[in-house]
Amino acid sequence: MMSTSSPYAPPGAPPPLRPLRARGRDEEHRAATPLELFFDLCFVVAVAQAGAELVHAVADGHAGQGVINYAMLFFALFWAWVNFSWFASAYDNDDVLYRVVTLVQIAGVLVFAAGVSKAFEEHDFLLVWLGYLIMRVALTTQWLRVARAASGPERTTALRYAAGVLICQIGWSGLLFVPEGGRGWLFLAMAVAEMCVPVIAERAYRTAWHPHHISERYGLFTIIVLGETIAAATVAVKTGIEEYDALDELLPIAAGGLLIVFAAWWIYFVVPIHGRLRGNRQAFLWGYGHYVNLGSAAAIGAGIEVAVEQALGKAHISEIAASAAVTVPATLYLLTVWALHSRYFKVGLAQQLVLPLAALATLASTFAGRWAVLVAGIVAAVTVATGVTLTARVRRRS
Repeated sequence: MMSTSSPYAPPGAPPPLRPLRARGRDEEHRAATPLELFFDLCFVVAVAQAGAELVHAVADGHAGQGVINYAMLFFALFWAWVNFSWFASAYDNDDVLYRVVTLVQIAGVLVFAAGVSKAFEEHDFLLVWLGYLIMRVALTTQWLRVARAASGPERTTALRYAAGVLICQIGWSGLLFVPEGGRGWLFLAMAVAEMCVPVIAERAYRTAWHPHHISERYGLFTIIVLGETIAAATVAVKTGIEEYDALDELLPIAAGGLLIVFAAWWIYFVVPIHGRLRGNRQAFLWGYGHYVNLGSAAAIGAGIEVAVEQALGKAHISEIAASAAVTVPATLYLLTVWALHSRYFKVGLAQQLVLPLAALATLASTFAGRWAVLVAGIVAAVTVATGVTLTARVRRRS
């Protein structure tokens, strides 16, 4: 029997306090809330900061260190977003305390965003760590609220989550003290530890996250990240045209970048994924994989900015390196979308090969000189058209 009850408050003032109890996995009409959308928008502020610093690092010829810093900071952001989103899917009751604690988490991500530049340029992680501390303490408070209202295995799971989050936060403190050469290894160790927390915690009890709600949350965050990518690229092109009168040089980059982002949206949303998220194993692998998917989506915008700066003579890198700043993340995006869910809905070898071959063609377009971004955009458009055509043929046959 489908559950029609929902702990989410009706229009009007929310109750000040009520127990945080599990919501129904089969709850009807479950959708993202205004608070969750607000949360996502504030997170994109930090994503934009990380992308801007990646642009500066790559354009100045420090791509290797820039990518490492970006990977570390984006993981921290992504993981904090994941923790909140899966918790909310299982326990959001929309009382006043839940809202206030969520707003505290938003404050934490804004503190994190304020420290991104120092982390990139000076390797000073104090503000980043402080912002993360605020977010994680708030999340721990939510899990303790669950433990207070729960009993048996569910209480055990809630306490494991609370303890795991705090222990990992203590581990992240090492970024403030470990010598610079050891921070990469510490990051890898802590990233693995973070991803192990849900696996260990949910051995006692599987939290009641909602498949349709979770897939919608990831989809909405993907849209917001792609929107930020378009915004950043548009500002870069606009500045180049106004300050350098370089329309001829920037038009191919602008057109190609727009085609890539449009195709990125189309390819991600062409199939529904919530039906496959039946258990923790499938859902966790799918959810964790979005680290690369979302990180590469945000990096496409940074890459377009780098290509603009190189075309204007402001970047200290080669044309091929600037092109790769766009084509490499676009390639990663295509491959991860295929690996995470597109491949499960493809019928026959021809459909299965569309995205992997498109990824190879996108990477090869790196060597197309000043036309590289436009060529990559054309590849993206052809990929969408090919997918639509093959899908139509399969439907006609069936």
